[in-house]
Amino acid sequence: MKKFFKILLWSIVALIFLGTFVFLFLNSKSKPQVYELVNPDTGVIERSTVLTGKIEPRDEIAIKPQISGIITQINVQPGDMVKEGEVIAVIKVIPDASQLSSAQGRVNAAEIALEDARLKHDRNTLLYERKVISREEFETTQTALNQAREELASARDAVAIVKQGVSRYNASEANTQVRATITGLVLDVPVKVGSSVIQANTFNDGTTIATVADMNNLIFKGTVDETEVGSLSVGMPMTITIGALPDFSCDATVEYISPKGTETNGANTFEIKAAITVPEGVDIRSGYSANAALALDRTARVIRVPEAVVEFAGDSTFVYVLTDTVPAQQFRRTPIVTGVSDGINIEVKSGIDTTAVIRGNQISDNQ
Repeated sequence: MKKFFKILLWSIVALIFLGTFVFLFLNSKSKPQVYELVNPDTGVIERSTVLTGKIEPRDEIAIKPQISGIITQINVQPGDMVKEGEVIAVIKVIPDASQLSSAQGRVNAAEIALEDARLKHDRNTLLYERKVISREEFETTQTALNQAREELASARDAVAIVKQGVSRYNASEANTQVRATITGLVLDVPVKVGSSVIQANTFNDGTTIATVADMNNLIFKGTVDETEVGSLSVGMPMTITIGALPDFSCDATVEYISPKGTETNGANTFEIKAAITVPEGVDIRSGYSANAALALDRTARVIRVPEAVVEFAGDSTFVYVLTDTVPAQQFRRTPIVTGVSDGINIEVKSGIDTTAVIRGNQISDNQ
């Protein structure tokens, strides 16, 4: 009995040893790889890009005063519609001491000149009536008198302009009234009643009273990378989407591509502008962030394969075409000529047709 258990024990040990050996042997053998099989098909390939930018009015005008002073009245606020020529603000002139003194001095000089011209003309009038002087001499003093009167009136008008900003010759178009230069929507009024404003001159751009724009004429302004700008051309269509209006999209047409790039964070970008066609009843605000999608290249009815199955080696491209499935999948490395890619599929110009079966991604190992 003892001998039987001894033999049984050794048999169990031998079986365990043999099973371990067989298991290790089987697992040490290489197993054939199983790949997904892909068939080329025909279809459309479109290479597109998305540009970022914002919506702006084509004409955005900064209204500036024609004279310096203090704002006493503002007739508009952001969001109001104004017509060309409408008064949007009124300015009270604060006379400049030196200009006022100069203008008053001109009035004094003109009064003296007028008095002198009057005396001479009165004297020549008596002489002319007595036929002592010629008519020509009489008319000369008459002309001088008229000129002196005009000079005095002009000098007094200059004083009025310095003091009040209003001329008696164009009182209806007083410089103290700031008028809209275009018809449109008031986008911004950066000043308040009581603010000091400065007229535009050689040394100063002047104070902006209000910004007015025609919101019926909008453009998309964005940038495109230098790697893609060569594929763009004026007249290309694009589709505009606006982040603030998730369900809205509209058509646009490229109308300007900057001839000069701007370096931003180490990359060269080029400004583009596109005219937007806004449907009726849609309210779009200036400054909305927007994306523009446009097709850079498009092909129709071409042979295509997933770009993931293509092997790129320098300037050459290859695919692996199935040649046999027994005893395992076998493939032949085949050169192809590729064309347009959309990042998912790529055009195959030559090298294979739609009857080829191509190696795709690895699926699993055979058991």
